[in-house]
Amino acid sequence: MADTVVVHPNRDKAESKATRAIVVLLLVISALLIFAVTAGGWSELQGAQIISIGYIVVYLVMAFYVARWNRGVLPVAAALAILFAVVALVAAPAWFERDKAGFQDPTLDPSMLGLLTLILVPVQLLLVAFAMRGFQQQWSVEVEVRRDEAERHRAGDDPSSGAVQPA
Repeated sequence: MADTVVVHPNRDKAESKATRAIVVLLLVISALLIFAVTAGGWSELQGAQIISIGYIVVYLVMAFYVARWNRGVLPVAAALAILFAVVALVAAPAWFERDKAGFQDPTLDPSMLGLLTLILVPVQLLLVAFAMRGFQQQWSVEVEVRRDEAERHRAGDDPSSGAVQPA
């Protein structure tokens, strides 16, 4: 059947496109916030720099794959986001406690680092919610259709509506 093509009907939905864009945005925002906290508190992270850099790289790679409609990384993104939300929730008070006399000052103000770390918590929770929503949308579903039906579908006509299409 050389006259058939594979289409992904769930990728054409506006909801799926919006979810994909939001997940990519949340992954990039997370990577930027983690970078800001890592760079701003580099001297005080006590060996956790490599974990932060790893998270940044993994989040950016996952953003690339989500942008290419790969839904397989969505559960991994959600799991990592849960772990990071817990770590950020535990770490934020420590940054605020450093804003006293007698502590070495990191590059950024400790209060700013605490605020950025607290902002990471809701961002991670949103990432979990949208990643799981994207996974439920079944982006990987493939349907074989005739080439002319696929072209009509891309043009905006719905061949499954039962309406007679002009020849």
